[in-house]
Amino acid sequence: MPLTVAVQMDPIERINVAGDSTFALLLEAQARGHKLLYYTPDRLALRDGRVTAAVQALAVRDEIGNHATLGAPKLMDLAETDVVLLRQDPPFDLAYISTTHMLERIHPKTLVVNDPASVRNAPEKIFVMDFIDLMPPTLITRDRAAIDAFRAEHRDIVMKPLYGFGGGAVFRLTEHDLNYGSLYDMFATSFREPWVVQRFLPKVSEGDKRIILVDGEAGGGVNRVPQPGDLRSNMVRGGAAGATDLTPREKEICARLGPFLKERGLIFVGIDVIDGNLTEINVTSPTGIRAIKNFGGPDLAARIWDVIEAKRRG
Repeated sequence: MPLTVAVQMDPIERINVAGDSTFALLLEAQARGHKLLYYTPDRLALRDGRVTAAVQALAVRDEIGNHATLGAPKLMDLAETDVVLLRQDPPFDLAYISTTHMLERIHPKTLVVNDPASVRNAPEKIFVMDFIDLMPPTLITRDRAAIDAFRAEHRDIVMKPLYGFGGGAVFRLTEHDLNYGSLYDMFATSFREPWVVQRFLPKVSEGDKRIILVDGEAGGGVNRVPQPGDLRSNMVRGGAAGATDLTPREKEICARLGPFLKERGLIFVGIDVIDGNLTEINVTSPTGIRAIKNFGGPDLAARIWDVIEAKRRG
């Protein structure tokens, strides 16, 4: 049965269709005959208990520079849709959180993917701390004394914003790095929230693996290797993607996480693993499904839609 699918995302004209996971989901939905509607988060509204958005009919094509055609905007009650894809990129700020409160009012009668309450309650760099035995030593704080003690213990550390994304403002600090004080001051001035401090994992030079889980099941992964002279493996920062298989340790991590993700309605999740260490659980707008398919892995967009359709039938 065709579904009416609304996608809440960043401006579609700006996306890189070659690697964009939201675009892959839209292509698959269209191929299955589902009706696509598009809106950006600023068009969302809550009035007298009704959640509405100024939506536009959407047609997509896998053609760079000619990938989307939009209809005229019209106001629509989102409760009249079957599915809403919550797919705008972070930052995970109060604007983002506000959209989850609005969309929570229509879910699960309208299936929101991922569950907006779970997205709100599972900040990516905090939720992961529920699985500390799978992680490198990690500290979340803005307290200088606590960071000093952690650095003295582990000597080689990474500092990054708690609500950062895409590899932005990620710094490595070695034991005698004279930039530490200045970097602390910059973080303290720039971020009101605590930040993340982790023991540096030297094997990041061999890759930071992005693994996709679909409804709690491991779907596939892609290995991302930093450019020479860079710490960050994110593809938006120049990281080189390559084919990969999951190791026994990575399968163990997925098996541990899977039931928790499924229970929380987190259908599409991307985790990051470095040298057998879980570093992040990405639930807001994870990426990687096009890269996995391009390197000979499974078509995870199809698998995600299989799950969504089964839930709508149920």
